[in-house]
Parts: sequence; C-alpha cells; structure tokens
Amino acid sequence: HVQLVESGGGSVQTGGSLRLSCAASGHFYAKGCMGWFRQAPGKEREAVAAIDGDNTKYADSVKGRFTISKDADENTLYLQMNSLRPEDTAMYYCAAVRFFGGICGGLRVIDYDYWGQGTQVTVS
Repeated sequence: HVQLVESGGGSVQTGGSLRLSCAASGHFYAKGCMGWFRQAPGKEREAVAAIDGDNTKYADSVKGRFTISKDADENTLYLQMNSLRPEDTAMYYCAAVRFFGGICGGLRVIDYDYWGQGTQVTVS
C-alpha cells in the first residue's frame, strides 16, 4: 500500500511563491521516481515536473520558475513554485512509480502508478 499526501497549496497573487510537499509512505514504490502533475477545471491532467534520481524534467510552461526536489531519505517530494501566474491555477498532484517494472522520470500520466489526493493552488 502506497500513500501520497500533498500539502502546501493555497491562494497567492501573481508573482508570488508556494512550496508544495508530498509525504510518501508504504512499500513497493520507487522512491527516486516521482513527479508532480496538475489539473485545471475542464482540462486534462498534465505533467509539471519529474525526478529520476538526480535528474529532473520540467514542462516547458514551468521551466525556470518551478523546481522539483526530494529530501535525503526520499520520503518527501517538493515543488518550489516561483513567479506564479494565473494559468498555474490548478489542483496539484504528487505521483509515484511502482518499484518493479515502472517507468522512471516520465512526464506522462500513464507513467505513474500511485497518486495523491491533490492540493489546490490558486493564483489571482
């Protein structure tokens, strides 16, 4: 059983910053292979960033503004979001990959096996 719990969302003004956290627990997920996704109302879920060990990938829309990272024990995933824009408004989800046979570092929804409940980010 894998549990992912996001926190840190909220309402900010344009240009502001937020730091999202994702606490991961359980077994049989690949600790070094996690990602952040977001979904705005009426839109499909889209990738924001992914981490594969020491490597990171970002959606073009957030490059240079967002940073994905994890703590040393790889139990907590972070997303530092700077220079926020109204178009960043969405529910943000943490995702993880299964330990056996999973795809690490992907930016597709289908690359991930476990999902959190999400945390809302609103930029006005």
